[in-house]
Amino acid sequence: MQRTIEAPKEKVFHTIADIRNFSKAVPDIVKVEFVSDSMTGLGTRFKETRIIGGKEHTQELEVTEYDENNSIRLVTDSNGKVWDSVFTVSDEHGPTQLMLIMEANAYKFVAKVMNPLMKYFIKKAVGKDMDAVKVYCEQ
Repeated sequence: MQRTIEAPKEKVFHTIADIRNFSKAVPDIVKVEFVSDSMTGLGTRFKETRIIGGKEHTQELEVTEYDENNSIRLVTDSNGKVWDSVFTVSDEHGPTQLMLIMEANAYKFVAKVMNPLMKYFIKKAVGKDMDAVKVYCEQ
């Protein structure tokens, strides 16, 4: 998934790479709690609570890769799936390009069965997050 954003690459990166900024950009995120001592960068762990389908859902995420102003990888283990999300930003040809590659690797039977069914809803939700980041950064 990709979005073109009319904002400096550094602003876009720090919006996605710092959960305090990301939660300002994405209205569905209602609470953030840090589990680690660090609040940004490699090894940062936090619990994110967001509204999904009218209910609050909390998941713990960890920053497993962090390349300042270029990319960040977030990993979470939730409901029988390991979610692996890599955001990259680039501005080689003008406006900033924000790209997200997300994989969900199910290890529980129910999650394996539900994975194909959930794909549509996850894609829609992630697109909504990306649109919110675009609006936030372009303000």
